Amino acid sequence: MPLDVEGYRDFVGARLEALRRTAYLLCGDWHTADDLVSAALVKLLRHWRRVSAMKNPDAYVRRMLLRVWLDERRRPWRREAAWAEVPDHPAVPSGTDGAADRLTILALLAELPPRRRAVLVLRYFCDLSVEETARELGCTPGTVKSQSARAIETLRGRLVGVPSPTEEVRTNG
Repeated sequence: MPLDVEGYRDFVGARLEALRRTAYLLCGDWHTADDLVSAALVKLLRHWRRVSAMKNPDAYVRRMLLRVWLDERRRPWRREAAWAEVPDHPAVPSGTDGAADRLTILALLAELPPRRRAVLVLRYFCDLSVEETARELGCTPGTVKSQSARAIETLRGRLVGVPSPTEEVRTNG
């Protein structure tokens, strides 16, 4: 059975921008997001015959993208960063179009641990249910609920500049 290259092209063409945005929300960098999407799409092409027959190939590709991101974060060179000076806070341009708010949210999202960040991206950007998110991450729905609650609590606390209760417990205890 020959590979359905045209079907693959149609599938990818229809979802490429959504995949790039999801990858960007996961990693916080457009160049890395493009790399993640490229790696996921190469893997998708290898398995396209099987994936194209699935009931929900979007969920499979989203999970593939998530796994590529998590694998990339484990690479040693990703843990290293060279800075001449460490910035006190992210630079946020002023404006009335909401760009400053988006940049603030993205900066705060980048500070979250990978699992919490993934939960928020899957739940609120990809609009998955708790159960679907749990399946994507390979955990229980209770874990998704607790991770999303803690992540939102942390984001709210940082938005108003007050540490969340869980952060206080971690730093004090």
